[in-house]
Amino acid sequence: MATPIGNARDVTLRALDVLEGVDLIAAEDTRVTSKLLAIFAISRPLTAYNDHNGPHERPHLLAKLRQGARIALVSDASTPLVSDPGYKLVREALAEGIAVHALPGASAALTGLALAGLPTDRFLFAGFLPPKSAERRTWLAELKSLRATLIFYDSPQRLAESLADMAAVLGDRPAAVTRELTKLHEEVRRGSLPDLAAAYAAEDQPRGEITLLVGPADEAETDMTAVDAALDKALEFMPVRAAVDLVSELLKAPRKQVYAHALAKKDARPDQDA
Repeated sequence: MATPIGNARDVTLRALDVLEGVDLIAAEDTRVTSKLLAIFAISRPLTAYNDHNGPHERPHLLAKLRQGARIALVSDASTPLVSDPGYKLVREALAEGIAVHALPGASAALTGLALAGLPTDRFLFAGFLPPKSAERRTWLAELKSLRATLIFYDSPQRLAESLADMAAVLGDRPAAVTRELTKLHEEVRRGSLPDLAAAYAAEDQPRGEITLLVGPADEAETDMTAVDAALDKALEFMPVRAAVDLVSELLKAPRKQVYAHALAKKDARPDQDA
């Protein structure tokens, strides 16, 4: 069940009804959830369920569910199961045939996407950035050729370093840094990755929750080495058009570029069907 990411009034009426009617609320941090419940004068039993106690708590929660208990799973903010251990509880509940219902609501990733001014037709939520620069750059390199807006969560302590790594690996792309979404001091800063990296490096460390969005790769950034390798394999057992459709979809590469490479390979394989 989704909870507000900042402004308490973003809670849904359905969420309030469910919170009032469940037998138990499993919360990422009971102290945080207690504050939300107090705002709406709701008093229900609480138990902690998070990364640290998940393996120990899941059997107890599943036992209660088997006995017919109604349990609401909530995170500190936003939608549970996104970058938290909730999916493990849902997976085990589904395996036992226990009914699971999702209550939609606030999401920092989607709120940031709506504010960023970047393409929204295709996007990838990549979660939290790795804390170390070397690991972060390797990870970013794997995402470089994706023709989709990239969405990350990051800590304010690492923001300047993360932006510098992004500028180095992803290049001069448009980006947006969103901070404290829906809260009193909400801030959205848009610009190129190099400009944002330089700006945050020169300023005091920001505060609050950070959602970082980066525009998609240009056509020129498509990894044609990977395209050629995929075409070589696909063309061994598929006609050109089918191979082009498959490779362009899998690698999110422009179809015209893939088709041109496929035709060049066809010329080298006169027996290849169109």
